[in-house]
Amino acid sequence: MASSYWAWSMGAAEPGQPPRRLAAILRLLDRHSPADAKEAHDIQRIRQLVHERHDILSARCQVGHITASALIIDCASGRILLHFHRKLKRWLQVGGHLETGESDPALAALREAREETGLPDLVFCPQAAMPLDIDVQNIPARADMPAHLHLDFRYLLATRHPQALAPEPGESAQFRWLTVQGTLAMGAALDSSLRRLLRKAEGIG
Repeated sequence: MASSYWAWSMGAAEPGQPPRRLAAILRLLDRHSPADAKEAHDIQRIRQLVHERHDILSARCQVGHITASALIIDCASGRILLHFHRKLKRWLQVGGHLETGESDPALAALREAREETGLPDLVFCPQAAMPLDIDVQNIPARADMPAHLHLDFRYLLATRHPQALAPEPGESAQFRWLTVQGTLAMGAALDSSLRRLLRKAEGIG
């Protein structure tokens, strides 16, 4: 399903234009309908950075870089999967950076979800927009990286075998299958942009 959003080929850009892989990112932004003022502002911020930084797909871009994440839903129960992020110290959807050579956030989100959960049957939820949500996150500085932005493209994936959860060694070991309403009731422990993502997923379910 993701390939329908990435049908154009990569290649050199016209003079004065971003590379084709970044033009595809801009088209995703153009197609997306923001749910609130924060999401609308974030889309404009990402668009600006794509024009300014042609290395925006790389995690080495220090001002910020494009990331990809996925909210996973159990088809049978409607529960969603969260994990406890060891560095950020909060409950989040799975996701991460694009790898070298990757330019499609949807495929990166699927790869990250498979690696972090071990779920073998993950597919894009056919009722969901692609991406379902777009968000800019402020990431605090650490030893090898200054404070920067994560320009996150968020997708909704589905599984029919939640019991097959088996994260790879080195990935987060704390996971929870929760109802959307139960997750929204977590209060201050829940990131505000994740609340928006959950409400979108609830509307689809």
